[in-house]
Amino acid sequence: MINGPSRRALFAGALAGLALPGTTSMTPPARAEATARGSLPARPNILLILADDLGWGEIGSQGQRLIDTPNLDRLAAEGVRFATAYSGAPLCAPSRCALLTGLHAGHGTVRENPEGGPQHALTGADLTFAELLRLSGYRTACIGKWGFGPEEAGQESHPNVRGFDEFFGYIGHRHAHQYFPKYLWHNGEKVHLGGKQYAPHLFRRRAVEFIDQGGDDPFLLYFATNLPHSPSVIPGDAGTYEDRPWSGPNRRHAAQVARLDTDVAALIRALRDAGVAENTLVLFTSDNGPHREKGVTPWLFNSNGPFRGDKRDVYEGGIRVPMIAWSPGLSPRVERQPVAFWDVLPTLADLAEVPAPAHLDGLSFRGLLTGTGAPRHEHLVWNRPRKAQAIRRGRWKLVRFDPHIAGAGPEGRVELYDLNADVGEQRDLAAARPEITRQLMNRLDRSIGPDPRTPYGLRTEVTSNEVVVTLHNGSSVPWREVRLGLDGPRKARARTVPRVDPGMSISVGFPAAAGKITARAEFKAGGRSQVFRHTHAFGVAALTLR
Repeated sequence: MINGPSRRALFAGALAGLALPGTTSMTPPARAEATARGSLPARPNILLILADDLGWGEIGSQGQRLIDTPNLDRLAAEGVRFATAYSGAPLCAPSRCALLTGLHAGHGTVRENPEGGPQHALTGADLTFAELLRLSGYRTACIGKWGFGPEEAGQESHPNVRGFDEFFGYIGHRHAHQYFPKYLWHNGEKVHLGGKQYAPHLFRRRAVEFIDQGGDDPFLLYFATNLPHSPSVIPGDAGTYEDRPWSGPNRRHAAQVARLDTDVAALIRALRDAGVAENTLVLFTSDNGPHREKGVTPWLFNSNGPFRGDKRDVYEGGIRVPMIAWSPGLSPRVERQPVAFWDVLPTLADLAEVPAPAHLDGLSFRGLLTGTGAPRHEHLVWNRPRKAQAIRRGRWKLVRFDPHIAGAGPEGRVELYDLNADVGEQRDLAAARPEITRQLMNRLDRSIGPDPRTPYGLRTEVTSNEVVVTLHNGSSVPWREVRLGLDGPRKARARTVPRVDPGMSISVGFPAAAGKITARAEFKAGGRSQVFRHTHAFGVAALTLR
């Protein structure tokens, strides 16, 4: 256990004296033309900002008129705004699982929220985008809400084990409902706060410090704020919204969204101040549709835009989310091709020039960022086990409710919508178009099943006299001219293998010695040279990269 004041060296004042301004401008200096318009730097830094329960229509660039979001609106005006972006699920945990792993909730490890039961967890079979980028040399951090249990250090679902060099925030789903928490986690230790610090203040400060750290390696910062999730808690009053003729929860919710907007501005300013904005891609989105909890009424704000439903619904209002990509080299535009959370991992792999894992549900949308085009999904799937499922194929969307769910009878209920003509999902065409309904039902059933992935990455096992390094080719292309070895004080003569085919693994043993163990793999994949590194952690069996 660690008391907050003793963390001064780690947090540089983040736990005390946080007199942060209520508004933050992201007005930049004149933009340097380091990259051609419509292009991205090679292996860019990645800043992924994930809001919590922010509705599609709660930012100005998507029609919001009651809440001011000038900084997000500027990002949208200068970057690529995805008009048809989908979350991984209509609620938190399965949506985040899809984002991190590239699998939709019909295949992913976590397919539902706890709902009174134990906190669901990732496993050793899960490869997150952080693990993938850390393998290839990225410096990685997760700051904010992790959302998977159990709430303890050293277990295989912990962010440090799932690819993040640094973690600061909430481990569990329910803990993140506390805006003035008694403690937060820093890596494997609790930082005691006594319920006196506003967590979003701390997250913003630590994220800025992470960006400021610099270094030669690119970074991945996953900034998973808990704003504007219920309860609608903010320090002080609701600021400019305090005198609006709304309920207290609605005024404070608006202030939460405004606070989120200023946090985004602070992070963009930090990128500029650190001189790395030109080499960074910012991706902003939300984990699901807007909530209507503890007095917040999303219809006041038109939080779901033109869509039906909200959080927990597989209608569009529960799964359509804002998504903005920004980098100084991108050409501003609106992209209407559908993308989904499970596309993020293959996109980050593409940007980092790393071979993507095979058997994912996602597709890289890098080409949509630069305007050169990207593959289209044949279909998109959402799954809430024992409750509801949905599938979209082109213009057609099918929604299926399990028996006795949402007013369904003992046999359940199936609905069909033409999203081109009826984006609000008001006219059920299931009876009028039985053949399309049957096809989508069959496709939906085939899309829900076990995890299809194979092991990927580096693994180390240590005995009293040997270090065994194993390389798993879980991609779809052969890895050639493979060299396995050890770095650092244990550096040993590398062993060479001419080829490792997809789905295959190789293991090489090296003499054991004292000190840090860093495994190294060099190979060529798809015409590119790759270097993977993995540092072994003693005493924590779960720290095995898969």
